[in-house]
Amino acid sequence: QVQLVESGGGLVHPGGSLRLSCAATGRIFSIDAMYWYRQAPGKQRELVASITSGGTTNYADSVKGRFTISRDNAKNTQYLQMNSLKPEDTAVYYCKAKGRPWVGAYPDPTTRDYWGQGTQVTVSS
Repeated sequence: QVQLVESGGGLVHPGGSLRLSCAATGRIFSIDAMYWYRQAPGKQRELVASITSGGTTNYADSVKGRFTISRDNAKNTQYLQMNSLKPEDTAVYYCKAKGRPWVGAYPDPTTRDYWGQGTQVTVSS
C-alpha cells in the first residue's frame, strides 16, 4: 500500500512563511496528481492547490500569489510553500495523492486516493 507522511506545520505570525512536505512511501508503482487541502474549525475541507505529474498547477483564489505547490517525482514528495500567511489560513492541512501501488508482482490496475494524517497550521500574533 501507499502511505503519505506530512511535516512542516506550526505556529507563525501573520505575514510569515511555512513550508509543508508530504512524502509518499510504500510499494509505489506510480503517483499521479497530488493535492493540498485544508479544513478550518467548523468549515468544510477545501482544495488549496494541485499539481499534475507533469507539473501543471492550480490554486484556490484565496491563495494565488502566496502559496506555491511543487513536487519531486524522484522522491514521491510534494511541497506547499506558504508565504504572506494570514490568520484565515489557519487550518489543518492535508495532502492527497492519486496513485497505484504494487500488489504482489503486478501494479494495481486501479488509481486510488491516499491521504496524509494532517498537520496544523496556525497563523496568529
